[in-house]
Amino acid sequence: MVKGLTISDIHQGLRKKEFSAQELAQSYFKKINSLDEKLGAFLEITQNEALSQAKRVDELISQGKKVSLMTGIPMAIKDNILVKDVKCTAASKILEEYLAPYEATSVKKLRGEGAVFLGKTNLDEFGMGASTENSAFKKTRNPHDPSRVPGGSSGGSAVAVAADESCCALGSDTGGSVRQPAAFCGVVGLKPTYGAVSRYGLIAFASSLDQIGPIAKNVEDCEIVFNAIKGKDPLDSTSVESKFSISHFQFSNPKIGVPKEYFGEGIEPGVEKIIKETIKKVEKEGAKIEEISLPHTKYALACYYIIATSEASANLARYDGIKYGLSKDDEQKSDLLDVYLKTREEGFGPEVKRRIMLGTYTLSAGYYEAYYLRAQKVRTLIKQDFEKAFQKVDVIFTPVSPFAAFKIGEKVKDPLAMYLSDVFTASVNLAGLPALSLPCGKVRKLPVGLQIIGRPFRESEIFQVGKFVEKIV
Repeated sequence: MVKGLTISDIHQGLRKKEFSAQELAQSYFKKINSLDEKLGAFLEITQNEALSQAKRVDELISQGKKVSLMTGIPMAIKDNILVKDVKCTAASKILEEYLAPYEATSVKKLRGEGAVFLGKTNLDEFGMGASTENSAFKKTRNPHDPSRVPGGSSGGSAVAVAADESCCALGSDTGGSVRQPAAFCGVVGLKPTYGAVSRYGLIAFASSLDQIGPIAKNVEDCEIVFNAIKGKDPLDSTSVESKFSISHFQFSNPKIGVPKEYFGEGIEPGVEKIIKETIKKVEKEGAKIEEISLPHTKYALACYYIIATSEASANLARYDGIKYGLSKDDEQKSDLLDVYLKTREEGFGPEVKRRIMLGTYTLSAGYYEAYYLRAQKVRTLIKQDFEKAFQKVDVIFTPVSPFAAFKIGEKVKDPLAMYLSDVFTASVNLAGLPALSLPCGKVRKLPVGLQIIGRPFRESEIFQVGKFVEKIV
């Protein structure tokens, strides 16, 4: 029943009473029960809560009340986004038993629209990784080939959507964590403009880069979820109200920029071929293609890993075994430092420790100017590259990842090889821009994603171009 269902399909089905919201939710739970032992997308299933939400939806429909597009839509939430009274672990031992005392603004908005929450999805611990192998609890597998990774860190959310265990999902993107798993799993993922969606209730990794974004079956669904969660929030001072209309925007014959720095050395030939073929198809349909240059791209990854780890070391200082979460308090030792050290040693996984140490080092006396300050200056140059490019073009096309989904265990012992997964996505977070990942073909039976980058707060333009591409690939 649930195979390939989009938000519009479900909305029509519920309105025409072809099925009830409760029957629909039960069908998704059946799918989760049959598949998830193999795929490992979910960390927590919230069946009772979901069925009571679905029951309320059925009551509204039976009373003839008007329902929104998101009403009754079964969806999954990445386990670093708080859902009140549900465990939120960020896939870390240090938060294993943490029960969310409040709700993320994005979740609250979706709840207000009548969405049905099926459960919490797996991720790389605290969002730190590109394969969902860094979770403290389980590995998540790619539904196209279970011997391969689903990408990360929002791997659980991407798998849930790709395997029809959920209609759509929320993820978070700090350096590519929505777009790369969407590309690896053959679904659509949006990293919104920084500030377009409230971060209140998202467990912080790197505060100047983090953004909550939707993962869905197609571009239209992505747009529907984004419209439900976007907007200013008094609880997040970095959030803003977009000045651009979403619904009345029409986009024909777009000017598309293709940066030369994203092709050539380091990209898998099959991936490059598919992206170039997609660009040719778009050109045949009337789009104008222009080669552009983003000269500071080569510094983006180094710049990203300095800023992200620095902010992570500050954000993760709060996990001390005193306020909440895991506490390794040995009553025979009264030394507070021992509690801190033992809690953090046992609570954090190796990748999180690596990033905390890197960040602490780059912020330390004598190194701050050499690393962090310099990285922030390079970040400004990367932003200016995009600003110059957008004077000539409407959107920018690039690959999402230099390669298709790799084997589980292939890169886990080589952090630098793993970090290269973010080479095409990290600069978008540094510049605070919106970007969409869209499936555009397959190499070796594995999905390949096209990245569509837009101007700040012009998600509407990306969606229009995305629908244009979707029709022809």
